[in-house]
Amino acid sequence: MTLAVTLSGLHRTFGQVSALDGLTWSAPAGSVTAVLGPNGAGKTTAIECAVGLGQPDRGTVRVLGTDPWQASADHRARVGVMLQAGGLPNGAKPMRLLQHLARLYADPVDVAEVAHRLGVTDFAATTVRRLSGGQKQRLALAASLLGRPEVLFLDEPVAGLDPHGRLDVWDLVAEQRDAGTTVVVTTHSFEEAERLADHLVIMNAGRTVAEGTPDAVTEGRSLSDVYFSLTRKGAA
Repeated sequence: MTLAVTLSGLHRTFGQVSALDGLTWSAPAGSVTAVLGPNGAGKTTAIECAVGLGQPDRGTVRVLGTDPWQASADHRARVGVMLQAGGLPNGAKPMRLLQHLARLYADPVDVAEVAHRLGVTDFAATTVRRLSGGQKQRLALAASLLGRPEVLFLDEPVAGLDPHGRLDVWDLVAEQRDAGTTVVVTTHSFEEAERLADHLVIMNAGRTVAEGTPDAVTEGRSLSDVYFSLTRKGAA
């Protein structure tokens, strides 16, 4: 099995807080890996390390065989990222922002097509600061797809979306996977993980407490039962 992402023995502390405590997991190439865990489990910190926005104190990170902290622009162009705090410029309008970002890539997708697919054209004349939470999610997801990424990191991609929006995002994630893209999704939604995941990671207190195919992790039980048994207080 080819691995597109590997996190091995990661430690990351912020003052007295240990965000990652020997975290190890991987994402198989061409699949959807769903990363679940309670608030404070270290999911976002792990993703930040994987995309080169943070450096672990110890351990190794490899994405497409490269350390993202020291990665070149060519490597970064192969990776799409949608973070919880998207960093979208408040004064920009959505379509102009997407068109600007697309020009940073050698072979971008069709901006109009992606914007239409995610409904960005419906609020194209509104500045980012006036967008709803769900609209910002749609815009951030569109931005993450512009460079035709080989690996796509999505941190809570359906947070704030209505039911129709969630279905749109899930369909798009499945299409990305079917086209050969490796997708890593952090989520609190059992439904999302059950619907999308080829590979599951459950985190708690900065560690991996379960990893494998959905069948291997659940062993015939419901995902929610397995999750709560592994992440209840004191279970790490």
